[in-house]
Amino acid sequence: MTGPSRRFLLGALFAATANLGLRRPAFAQGAPAKAGTDKQVAEKAAAFGFEDVLKRARELSSKEYSATTIALPEELARLDFDKWREIRFRADKAPLGEKGGKFRLQLFHPGHLFQRPVTINLVTDGRAEPMANVAKLFDYGSIKFSKPLPSDLGVAGFRVHYPLNDPKRSDEFVSFLGASYFRWLGRDQKYGLSARGLSIGTGLLDNNEEFPFFREFWIETPVGDANTITISALLDSPSLSGAYKFVFEPGPESPVEVEVTLFPRKTVSRIGLAPLTSMYFLGENDRHLNDRNKYDEFRPELHDSDGLMIHTKDGEWIWRPLHNPLVQEVHNFPVTNVRGYGLIQRDRQFAHYQDIELNYEERPSYWIEPEDDWGEGRIELIELATKDETFDNMIVAFVPNEPADAKSPFSFNYRMRSLTDGLKLHDLGYTLNTFTAPAYALGAGEAVGRNTRRFMIDFTGGDLAFHLAKPSAVEIVSSATNGKIFRQFLVPNPAAGGFRVMLDVEVHPTEMTTVTCKLRTGARVLTETWAYAWKVYNF
Repeated sequence: MTGPSRRFLLGALFAATANLGLRRPAFAQGAPAKAGTDKQVAEKAAAFGFEDVLKRARELSSKEYSATTIALPEELARLDFDKWREIRFRADKAPLGEKGGKFRLQLFHPGHLFQRPVTINLVTDGRAEPMANVAKLFDYGSIKFSKPLPSDLGVAGFRVHYPLNDPKRSDEFVSFLGASYFRWLGRDQKYGLSARGLSIGTGLLDNNEEFPFFREFWIETPVGDANTITISALLDSPSLSGAYKFVFEPGPESPVEVEVTLFPRKTVSRIGLAPLTSMYFLGENDRHLNDRNKYDEFRPELHDSDGLMIHTKDGEWIWRPLHNPLVQEVHNFPVTNVRGYGLIQRDRQFAHYQDIELNYEERPSYWIEPEDDWGEGRIELIELATKDETFDNMIVAFVPNEPADAKSPFSFNYRMRSLTDGLKLHDLGYTLNTFTAPAYALGAGEAVGRNTRRFMIDFTGGDLAFHLAKPSAVEIVSSATNGKIFRQFLVPNPAAGGFRVMLDVEVHPTEMTTVTCKLRTGARVLTETWAYAWKVYNF
């Protein structure tokens, strides 16, 4: 069993320091039922359903949040990363066993960063039973404890295996570990970015972010040759509780149907629905930062995702290249009933990464599609500064304009897909490259204007190759908020099968300038809308 990466563990650091212990579900089995009709009635009453998780979440929200900590045994709690990784799940003890069809369940042991055990319930034939005495399911390698571990220790999380890439063997395709973080894969992908159940106060500078966590799970045993697995979860945090239902279907894009109901304990003014978290350290549009910060790095690019994609209600497709800022930046894209958004790893060329171990070109892209109206809000992109690739510094979520009112439950549903480059999401021309440079013509003796910058965008795909024969029919549609575009060019780029746009922009000396650009011919839009933000930092 291979464990999670060091960087994935860091995502749960702030959320893994409390241990709320284990609790039998309200619908756990009681005394044996009477024979005959009474037995049938009792079995029906005890059968598990998602409404039981809803009931638990509702009851939990009516009580004061408890951060009571039950300490792990000291020897276990102080394990470092490498020692914790020595604890391996015994695959021959997989709880689903043959009853799980093609699915196999494996568990993560508590310890290291993961000080809060969670409860795992297996649902078989409609009946839920909490897993007990899980210590017997692990091989502790060279680790020795002075006393036997408690039988009710619980687990830190779990992962599910399935024949995702080869019908003859099982691969890990989904993992829940730490707070409300989870990751899953489509075919021929390797772990990169993460999803979260919810975010609260993310990106605020007062360090008051909450990390809601899944405290209990119900894993329904797939029947026969079923190709889906249903996982329900109970979410908790100081501000609210929630009931989640995930239906995973492993395959080329491994779609996930998500059903959520939240029960606020108090009014929550800044809540992020369906958050995604990723890493962006270096890319083609950040090479000036590499020169400035003197990163001693042989790999040209380092990122799990290189852009934020948004599909608006009006049908516009927005591409926002990610970048590693010098200080934290928060960018908002106002939307109403957004059709979709996600963090995309568009660049799939090994030569752009040159990493034979981490294979950044094989990282997945996660795409969120609301299945009901989410109303007015914003897609919020938070970009944190980082000086290495071990930190997930990109966060995106839908943030409603209206606060979540105390004692007012609300529900929302969405679908997630694990894509490759996301180029099949639309048939328009798309952004291939984004470069920045000083805004002047080389060799012309022109002085570089103060607070100016040149942005170069390569558009390709869609119907752009057709228009290379008559580039004069292609028009640049551009804008700059808190700035002014004082010069722009459109140049055919046969090597890319499209066009290169150059925008010379006078940016605001202190405020963020946002620049947008797309191509059209007449009234017909040819490309997605490229959007980028730039700020002058004088330090």
